[in-house]
Amino acid sequence: MRRSLLIALALLVGVTLSACEKSSADTFSGAVLHQPYHVPATELVDTSGQPFSLATSTDKRLTLLFFGYTHCPDECPTTMATLATAMLQLDATDRRNVQVVFVTTDPARDTGPVIRHWLDHFSSSFVGVTGPLATIKQVATDVGVPITKGRRLPSGGYDVTHGTQVLGVDGKNTVPVVWTLGTTAPEFAHDIHQLLS
Repeated sequence: MRRSLLIALALLVGVTLSACEKSSADTFSGAVLHQPYHVPATELVDTSGQPFSLATSTDKRLTLLFFGYTHCPDECPTTMATLATAMLQLDATDRRNVQVVFVTTDPARDTGPVIRHWLDHFSSSFVGVTGPLATIKQVATDVGVPITKGRRLPSGGYDVTHGTQVLGVDGKNTVPVVWTLGTTAPEFAHDIHQLLS
């Protein structure tokens, strides 16, 4: 009787652990949008000075889009480092199908060379984009990312208030999923694989 009870308990624990593993694997960290944003074809400029449109210049099945600025002290470098780590956790096939695009929210200070130098700290494959501030703000508004000039700093500089979400742009130039600040590299890697599968 005792042996049967132990076997039953062992089986129950095994089933429970299996269910937990399945639940964990099936968890999607991003927020799926019921009404996806549409990425505009507005022309911006990449770090080499060439025209760049979020709708027509991205040729991957999935583009991870983030608006930020190189003088950002916290969220921007943290997010880009997280995305760089997530990309390393993908297999080669998934990695070939993903592009990371960083659009500056501070074009007055973020010139093409400044953005390129900053992005290279994370990954040389990341694409940097700039343009007139009014144009960038309009593109950001179209995909649900607010941008405003922030407070002046004691150093004489200023910060920029902007949305910190990472947008997932699909091959149809829509944004069906967003990830919030705090999403981890393994969570990004898991979600990206799910989206590409």
